[in-house]
Amino acid sequence: MPINTVIDYKSYIAKAVLFDDYVTAFEKAVETNSQLTEAEQLPYFKYYPLNLQRTQRILKQYVVTDELLTAINALQKPLHWLVITEPWCGDASQIVPVIAKIAAASNGKIQLHLVYRDENLELIDQYLTNGGRAIPKLLQLDDEYNLLAHWGPRPAAAQQLVISLKAQGIPHDELATIVHKWYAENKAADISAELLALLKEVK
Repeated sequence: MPINTVIDYKSYIAKAVLFDDYVTAFEKAVETNSQLTEAEQLPYFKYYPLNLQRTQRILKQYVVTDELLTAINALQKPLHWLVITEPWCGDASQIVPVIAKIAAASNGKIQLHLVYRDENLELIDQYLTNGGRAIPKLLQLDDEYNLLAHWGPRPAAAQQLVISLKAQGIPHDELATIVHKWYAENKAADISAELLALLKEVK
């Protein structure tokens, strides 16, 4: 899709949350909603506990590659990474912690901001995937809040896998199991490579 130059990205950054606050809210939601009846719980809460486990595991295990560190060091100006996400999203649980580790390793060169998809539908609707509001979506902005590129909702190989499974009519839960197995075996290699390519596009 063509890059949209009309959106006021700075206004979304102003109301964004930091990653640590996102995780804290995630943890609190799991703790609180686990004590409620199903009718009282947040929408899609059944996905929260496992997604939180995935997020925490990746934060402990993922190591930013030397290639990414080199690309970050080569940046002449800081970047803003504005990420559209939600705790209930399985792909986000696999990808957002990797993005966060990369941003944290940048020593301020990459400033990470998270916004919730369902509170910002007008934003995600500018970045639909095959007509759907798939997340996470990473919007790469320069230091003046101009859009340079966007990425997501998942690495190309995982995206092709999802398209293939949907075409076969695979039920959602079975599809999710297969895709998360792919993530586990890939160990964020494709995410790292594609985010590296994104950084190398910066002039």
